[in-house]
Amino acid sequence: MKGLDLAALQKYLGSARELTGTMFVGGRSNLTYAVTDGSQRWVLRRPPLGHVLPTAHDMVREHRVLEALSKAGFPAPRPVLLCTDISVIGAPFYLMEHVDGRIYRDESDLAALGATSLHRLILSLVDTLADLHALDPAAIGLADFGRPDGFNQRQVSRWKKQLDASHSRDVPGIEELHARLAVDIPGGGPGTVVHGDFRLDNVLIGDQLDVKAVLDWEMSTLGDPLSDVALMLVYAELPLQVGDGAATVPMKVPGHPTLREMSDRYASRSGRDVSDLHWYVAFAAFKLAVILEGVHYRYVQGQTVGAGFESIGNLVGPLVMRGHEALEGN
Repeated sequence: MKGLDLAALQKYLGSARELTGTMFVGGRSNLTYAVTDGSQRWVLRRPPLGHVLPTAHDMVREHRVLEALSKAGFPAPRPVLLCTDISVIGAPFYLMEHVDGRIYRDESDLAALGATSLHRLILSLVDTLADLHALDPAAIGLADFGRPDGFNQRQVSRWKKQLDASHSRDVPGIEELHARLAVDIPGGGPGTVVHGDFRLDNVLIGDQLDVKAVLDWEMSTLGDPLSDVALMLVYAELPLQVGDGAATVPMKVPGHPTLREMSDRYASRSGRDVSDLHWYVAFAAFKLAVILEGVHYRYVQGQTVGAGFESIGNLVGPLVMRGHEALEGN
């Protein structure tokens, strides 16, 4: 299996049972596999093949935040093993428990819920984000997981560096958007654990439409919680099948809350002021544009695994435009 040597993993685990596995679809960054020995099930995460940006795809950080959050009672998968020896499968990796649940990344699945249930599902997503931001990092052992002071300033600089590191084409307006974002950067309030990529198809949903587990913590740190809120809102305006320009965005499915409803719900649950999110939404659009441009870079270099990458670069331009619109108050 590309990216995962099951025989080598079986030997490392000392398992007498033959391992089988499949790669999860939908991921565009770290590679994720379902692995089983016939009696136990795990999920394995490893970095992508080839091009890896600095500070990204850090298995040790992912393992650490999952351990802290799961022990604190937050819905995150419990990690069971961390391996930093790249001689095992060719990259560092970790195993975590397999959590039963459903990922909603298809318009027809959302529509089949009905308007009332979809509305409840999205508000549950918002509540989960507020609950994450309510955790005290020091109390759960993550006091040194990041530097909240100056977070937004560093993010503006960091994602420009990430963009430069993934440069393969000219993207109209993206340099100008970065320049505008750098003019008046919010100081931000007290830092919290931030997910960094919080969206509907990064959570496992149970039968009662409750959040069973939040996935994909590779960009988590301590920072400004409004960055998570804004990114969640931007994602609500994008196709669930990222890269599929023909897909209907979640917000257009009957019953999906408006962006105002989502931000108001977060404000009510968290007690935070979200009255002015324009800069945060603009930056979220820029950050996501850079992420997708990085995926596009790996695609054109032939360093991706799976399907659906060929059109992902088409979303970068509209995201840049959305960022400019947000800065203009739209």
